[in-house]
Amino acid sequence: MTESEYSVSGREGPDGFFHPALFYRTPEEYRAGVGGFVHGALKAGDPVLVAVPGSRLELLSECLGDAASADHLTLVDMTGFGRNPGRILSGLRDFADRHAGRPARIVGEPIWARRSRAETVEATRHEALINAAFAGRAATILCPYDTSELPARVCADARRTHPVLWEDGLERPSPDYADPSALSAECDALALPPPPADTPVLAFTTGELGEVRHHADTWAGAAGLDTPRRGDFVLAVAEAAANSIAHGDGRGTLRLWADGSSCAAEIRDSGHLTDLLAGRRRPRLDSADGGRGLWMMHQLCDLVETRATPAGLTVRLHMRLP
Repeated sequence: MTESEYSVSGREGPDGFFHPALFYRTPEEYRAGVGGFVHGALKAGDPVLVAVPGSRLELLSECLGDAASADHLTLVDMTGFGRNPGRILSGLRDFADRHAGRPARIVGEPIWARRSRAETVEATRHEALINAAFAGRAATILCPYDTSELPARVCADARRTHPVLWEDGLERPSPDYADPSALSAECDALALPPPPADTPVLAFTTGELGEVRHHADTWAGAAGLDTPRRGDFVLAVAEAAANSIAHGDGRGTLRLWADGSSCAAEIRDSGHLTDLLAGRRRPRLDSADGGRGLWMMHQLCDLVETRATPAGLTVRLHMRLP
């Protein structure tokens, strides 16, 4: 595949959606693959969103030249836009919805070398869920992977979350592509690191949300969260506890601890998460389908980890300390 072929728009499959992974090793390969794709989309007059780490934005600016200021091109730094991988998907869908009637062209690079292991797991889940969230929509989402820096396991997972691979100048179907629900279940099966052994457990039930909020607020203040972040953290904890009461047999447990760089809250209950996209798509105001609380947690926190198992649901919220 040549650079000009990378730039071709309108490569969607029969259902209207095209989701390739681009494996690159050098800045030149990045400019050829991503730059060629963006140039082609702009030439076709399609709306384009590029969400990649800041250093990659600099590379693209060099090769895009004057096109970088095109009205229908949006450039964002993924280290902020996707700090919490669980909120990337709603951002991509929002962009596509704003341009309804036109094929959306998106570059999303959700995994980079400095991502933590926990963030990478949720970003991998995000990559799988893209296929469910955009099925049937006229859109292309190109996801670059730096094979010179990323662990082999991350690149192996990318082959399972993308139906199409762009590698070494060639395009081919991924022989390892897996169903999004299977990938999400594999993420759920990964054990979370246990909280510190001396972490207190607060059990709560119906009518005790006030106590949960007070407990979380007092703890967060003592842990060092500043006022705005403290409020966000307490709201996210309260939403998680409310979900436990509504969907977890009316009760749950809360653990709070600091790991040195962030505050963590873990809420466990006996509920079950049956909607793959719960919390990862913006809820409609008139919707009765739920998911609003989990969506708010993703918007408020720096990282949200979920583990849905036959035994119940675990939600772990992370908020960085100043």
